Amino acid sequence: MPLYHIRYMNSTGEVQEGTERADSPAEIAQRLREKEQYPIDVKRVMSFTSLNIHLFSRIKMKDIAVFCRQFHTMLASGVTIVNCLEILRQEEEKNRFRKVIDGLYEDVQKGNTFSEALEKYTDVFPPLMIYMVAAGETAGSLDTVMSRLAIHYEKEYKITNKIISAFVYPIILTVIAIAAILFMLTVVLPTFLAMFEESGVPLPAPTLIVMAISDSLRSNWIIYTAGVAAFFYLVRLYISTPGGRYRLDSLKMRLPLFRRLNRKIVSSRFARTMATMLTSGVPLIQSLENVAGALGNTMVEKKILSTREEIRKGIAISVPIRKVGVFPHILVSMIKIGEESGTLDIILDRTADFYDEEVETEVQRMLTFLEPIMIIFMGLIVGFVVISMVLPLFDVYQTI
Repeated sequence: MPLYHIRYMNSTGEVQEGTERADSPAEIAQRLREKEQYPIDVKRVMSFTSLNIHLFSRIKMKDIAVFCRQFHTMLASGVTIVNCLEILRQEEEKNRFRKVIDGLYEDVQKGNTFSEALEKYTDVFPPLMIYMVAAGETAGSLDTVMSRLAIHYEKEYKITNKIISAFVYPIILTVIAIAAILFMLTVVLPTFLAMFEESGVPLPAPTLIVMAISDSLRSNWIIYTAGVAAFFYLVRLYISTPGGRYRLDSLKMRLPLFRRLNRKIVSSRFARTMATMLTSGVPLIQSLENVAGALGNTMVEKKILSTREEIRKGIAISVPIRKVGVFPHILVSMIKIGEESGTLDIILDRTADFYDEEVETEVQRMLTFLEPIMIIFMGLIVGFVVISMVLPLFDVYQTI
């Protein structure tokens, strides 16, 4: 059971601090309220063991997809929810996920519904899953909902994995090129430095520039390393803020090279998530709220949430979705056709499959354009360093 550091206000208004063990921050907040105390801040204390669990036992989308698939299979076979969780916690290999399933098992045994148990682990299970499970419990179709969730997360994992795999080669190429340049500047070039100085031959400008860079790297490598680390830390810190995340998401939707890819990814997620929610019987407004949070883009999320008032007034969903200005005309047209025919969930599901293929095609197209540019750019840098090392050698040979 994890340890939490808590700051809270007691009944007299005094702020106090302490530590307490619980299954989740929600449990601690509930305990404090029962004592007429009000939580201010609840933070998990990261011990070496918990850090190791988070680093080497991270719960991925694939794990959630497998969890939903196995859960559906057992429910469809007549196994109760408690027995499903009992079997799954015994079979789970990842320590962190096993502890989460243990918590679910204990909560359900205490009389909580499955959705209430999931709500205590919002850092693991997406809001989409929690709302759909609640809808499935109300409608008595939890096994069907778990099947739809399994399909949803399997497709989501598949497309995400394809995108990540496609960018592995460019990243490796960049790392190797940077390592080769640093090796030449800090190891190879200094071996020529003494020979150049002893020859007394005037050095050309490219060689002087490269030598200055080499001397600076070797003399101030600690400063450069700390500077790069501080830069990435500050960028990550800024992105973690609401304003920073919003600006980054807005930039991703405007950059010429990545704009088309990101729009197709958002369209695919919107169509698939919306289809899954509507098929499971979740109301349209509630579906929009959950879909907005599942897109992974705060700028698009804000625009989608702004459409709720128009839809509440009875306006067709295709009208405000068109005003969002992010989704392709094909998606908007398919939504309009689905509304008119009464098959919005089916059409959105097929549209999601179409955009999955479009995302894969767009990734390949972008890499076809990006890889030659990276190779040429890195080649120019390496070529400049090599030429700056070779030029003085011709002058040295002429003096012999």
